[in-house]
Amino acid sequence: MSLQLLRTFIEVYRQRSISGAARSLDLTQPAVSQQIAGLEGSIGRPLFERDARGVRPTPAADDLAADIGDRLDLAEAALSAARARSTEMAGSIQIVGHADVLAEVVAPQLIPLLRDGIRVRLQTGDHDVVMRQLVEGHCDLGISAFPIEERRLRSEVIRDEPVLAVAAPAVAARLNAVTQGGGDLAVALASEPVLTYTAERPVVDGWLERNQLTRGPLNPALSGQDLRALRHLLTEGFGWSVLPLYLCQGEIERGQLVEIHAPLGLTTYTYHLIWTPSALRQPRVAHARQILLQGLLEAGRETLPHG
Repeated sequence: MSLQLLRTFIEVYRQRSISGAARSLDLTQPAVSQQIAGLEGSIGRPLFERDARGVRPTPAADDLAADIGDRLDLAEAALSAARARSTEMAGSIQIVGHADVLAEVVAPQLIPLLRDGIRVRLQTGDHDVVMRQLVEGHCDLGISAFPIEERRLRSEVIRDEPVLAVAAPAVAARLNAVTQGGGDLAVALASEPVLTYTAERPVVDGWLERNQLTRGPLNPALSGQDLRALRHLLTEGFGWSVLPLYLCQGEIERGQLVEIHAPLGLTTYTYHLIWTPSALRQPRVAHARQILLQGLLEAGRETLPHG
């Protein structure tokens, strides 16, 4: 039994008039009569009798009105409050982060926000851009894989991601053969083109240092802040690089990429969701932060560890 049918019944009951109820509800008289007939069909008893001045409630109508009491008004008040909260959620939020993270990790978690009517604007940039956009108030939420040292920002860890050295099967086979044969992997890596996140190579250097393979400066064949570009070149058989697992797990499973065995172990990158305390004063930003935290943490737990 719908709220609309009960509201129509209460209005007719209070006014003792089909036409009066129709005016109050902004409905036509036939629509009101049809709704009352539908309600009578649902309960199996007549609710009103027509007379010269309008309609008279039957005992069944008196009983129904007594059962409803003030609960209908309370229910409508609750719906109004919910609509008001929905209005507060209306609008857009700005999210800034590394391009590949936004595309591969964050985007799937945005669907609940979009369904809530929140418009999402994604902006890309490196760690410095993320920090600046948040501090200056140009963006509401940020994603970064680097430590958050800015005191004006708050953050929460959303994902610990293994990073792997990878290459196309032929390239990886050459490099892994060096390790298996007792050769110098650092020299072998230096002989192959390397693709990096930036010219400073923080991701590649971290893996090399973890595995004690640093032998001097590398000269990247290509550097770019969207790691998907590096992944594409790798799958075409060019060079080697170090990528987070979420960017290469599918390619490894399909045989397009192969891990270059780490002599001592993998490194891990820790991703953070970042915001300013003042941004959470907006209900939609606070709501988006909570939804993203839940979704990203759950997605991180579901990621299978490499091995």
